[in-house]
Amino acid sequence: MTVPTERDIRTLKGVPKVVLASMDYRLEIDGTPETVPGGTGVLLLHPSTGETDRIDTDFLKADTDNFLVVSTRTTAREVRQKLEHYDVDEDRAEILDTLSIERGYSRRSSDTVHYVAAPDDVDGIVNHIDGFLDDHDGKLRISFDSVTELAYYAGDDQALETVERILELLEEYDAVGLFHLSEEPHDAATVDEFRALFDGIIDLDEDGSVDAEF
Repeated sequence: MTVPTERDIRTLKGVPKVVLASMDYRLEIDGTPETVPGGTGVLLLHPSTGETDRIDTDFLKADTDNFLVVSTRTTAREVRQKLEHYDVDEDRAEILDTLSIERGYSRRSSDTVHYVAAPDDVDGIVNHIDGFLDDHDGKLRISFDSVTELAYYAGDDQALETVERILELLEEYDAVGLFHLSEEPHDAATVDEFRALFDGIIDLDEDGSVDAEF
């Protein structure tokens, strides 16, 4: 086993953890860089949800040991159907379902499916992401689908603050994340506030074409 030349020793929840020097992650999405460094947050701007599943699953497929899907837009069952349809390895997946409780659906937690108390339980969401990143080693990815739905339940200010907190965790744990944001429900100033938080922007057009800024 190769001994790393750089390491950062952190203490989280009272337990020391060794984190290797920053990793690079492949991006297999048209128009984006081949790789991005650990700690990168990517904003997926889209006019509708029609093509987002393709972008999302392309992001999750590549170069990943484990990933967490935070779903504020669909249920855990729908997330699993999406992963299966796009041939994503579900053995590497965990799902945090924030929606089922709002819709009154039955909820059955497992090792890979989890729930929070309410769709606007931002502390519960952030704490679960922190726990997921702390519990797993290797290359880790987060998909947050979607920030727009979180803003619907918790408000724009809370959604902005939550995204900032998650981005700090990505940097801390050398992970990467993709955050969905629909432009239509937000005013231009709010969209600009979200854009300013991210290292990379994927702008998805109605026709499925991609413009990327990194």
